[in-house]
Amino acid sequence: MRVAYICADPGIPVFGQKGCSIHVQEVIRGLQGQGCEVNLFATRLGGDLPADLSNVAVCQLPAIPKQEKALREQAALAINADLYGDLERFGCFDCVYERYSLWSYGGMEFAQVKGIPGILEVNSPLITEQSKHRGLINVHGAEDVANRVFSAAKVIIAVSEEVKSYLMNYVDESKVYVIPNGVNPRRFSSVNFSHSSENFTVGFVGSLKPWHGLSILTEAFAHLHQRVPNARLLIVGDGPERDNLSAELAAKNLDVYTQFTGAVHPDNVPQFLAQMDVAVAPYSTQSDFYFSPLKVYEYMAAGLPVVVSNIGQLADLIDSGVNGILCPPGDRIALANSLEQLWRSPDLRHSLGQAARNTVLTHHTWDAIAQKILHLAGLSVEVRR
Repeated sequence: MRVAYICADPGIPVFGQKGCSIHVQEVIRGLQGQGCEVNLFATRLGGDLPADLSNVAVCQLPAIPKQEKALREQAALAINADLYGDLERFGCFDCVYERYSLWSYGGMEFAQVKGIPGILEVNSPLITEQSKHRGLINVHGAEDVANRVFSAAKVIIAVSEEVKSYLMNYVDESKVYVIPNGVNPRRFSSVNFSHSSENFTVGFVGSLKPWHGLSILTEAFAHLHQRVPNARLLIVGDGPERDNLSAELAAKNLDVYTQFTGAVHPDNVPQFLAQMDVAVAPYSTQSDFYFSPLKVYEYMAAGLPVVVSNIGQLADLIDSGVNGILCPPGDRIALANSLEQLWRSPDLRHSLGQAARNTVLTHHTWDAIAQKILHLAGLSVEVRR
């Protein structure tokens, strides 16, 4: 079974270390695990193929030159002709799977013309996101592409109910299926998740972006540290909020109790999770929270108790008091109290962590997601042993 996987987004280095990069790689691994031969069509590679993906045939689409935004948008739009031609040249496919990007429609229209399933994965309302955070010149053009690609796709996969609601502005609800993100449990199988009894380590993994609620975390940690002097904070990752976060912690005299790892390779994330006693995702109140955070699935696969905001898709993933703890978004006191509760009860930490791991291993592995993808495509699967 041959699958064409398309990622025409120049902001995603498919073999890089960003969360979106890991997402691409894991979906490909999942499809391969179901017996698929995967051909990758990508604008930006961002590195060498991982060893276990060395059998993936790669077609690099034309690069988007670094120039002013309007010209970059035109160049990205022009790639559709190249993509269509490359798909023709690579031969027959049983399915086309694409991660939605602002200017790409050629893959879904190729599938439609060839009469094969075209599956479109949508991770966010990209037009809104691009306009708000990075700038978008040709808004009407992006809307035209969205209408075009959503119409051509046989099935659209949304990573959250919030993304599905956004998509219903374009297509009928019957075309959209919600499949949240997942985790590769094999990444955590050889790590010894034992914790020191001397300190109580609160951990966070991420790209330190403004919407991650890091100020809430520093406030909550300040409250916690007053009551739990052996509390430590471990921040895994780097990003634009690093300096602000460092300054806030220093102003509270908490910098000496905090470790910043900086950017780390994804292969090294499990060893840092192994140093944590609890992991957090302290999002603030957001009316447009559409994420399916990979970090939370990884926390859970590591067998860690998690404390996360009661928001969006996280409210469906976490059964508070069973496989984690939900806190009101933006509530630093509730976050601190939940962390203190976990510090006081190692047994609760253990039970929540075990239930969390069971949740993701049962329902949220990339292998299971790949099975769902192929089922929606109407294709039978042959699992590799």
